[in-house]
Amino acid sequence: MGIKILVAAHKKYRMPTDHMYIPVHVGKEGKEDLGYVGDDTGDNISITNPRLCELTGIYWAWKNLQADYIGLVHYRRHFTTKNVFKRLVCKDKFQLIASQKEIEKVLCTTDVIVPNKRKYYIETMESHFLHLPYTFEKDYRILEKVIREKTPEYYDAFKTVMNRTSAHMFNMFVMKRDLFDQYCEWLFEILLEVDQHIDVTGYDRMQTRAVAYYGEFMLDIWMEKNGIPYKEMNVMFMEKQNWLVKGAKFLIRKLKHK
Repeated sequence: MGIKILVAAHKKYRMPTDHMYIPVHVGKEGKEDLGYVGDDTGDNISITNPRLCELTGIYWAWKNLQADYIGLVHYRRHFTTKNVFKRLVCKDKFQLIASQKEIEKVLCTTDVIVPNKRKYYIETMESHFLHLPYTFEKDYRILEKVIREKTPEYYDAFKTVMNRTSAHMFNMFVMKRDLFDQYCEWLFEILLEVDQHIDVTGYDRMQTRAVAYYGEFMLDIWMEKNGIPYKEMNVMFMEKQNWLVKGAKFLIRKLKHK
């Protein structure tokens, strides 16, 4: 089973040792060489990385990488082993990253692996993205308009997903090659059009990434519309997360916009 999983990175970082993982320098265009494969080789959109973030890595894999299964993780976020004992006793997080053997075992039962759903409980996905401090409603409406006009058959799935209170986030996945091709064909037809219509003049660095944020729920829309079955895997953050602070900011945003 030929599996290639890109590890999207924009700086030097410790990488998994399993040969299934390919470190890719996203946004490599015009940047110092990190010693990783660059997303500026072959057919690429590396120059759009300040706005599309890791999506430029997905595009690069679609156009340039050959494998039976293709996936994406992040240098700071990985799919993790399901071995409970190993997770309890191992202190080195990098030893807990899912191995090719573990990924293959899951792929024997499904064609698509996604992260466990992130649950927001008290707000829908639409409300979440409308109230983030670094996204704007006018940009979200551009996305909605493009989906409705370019691929109207996906509009009901878009509304369904955006009215849920959970989603598979982070632009992380592993999927069979033919499905990956189908997904990317639709994904970039929509997002590259959206990118052309969003005016980022005066935006700060985070606000400029609107298209990348919207890309996080596009996979759910595509799977919803096409009835694609999937299996979930746990996600591990390689760096310490302050969940108390994140939770407090989430509640403050929610109360502020009530």
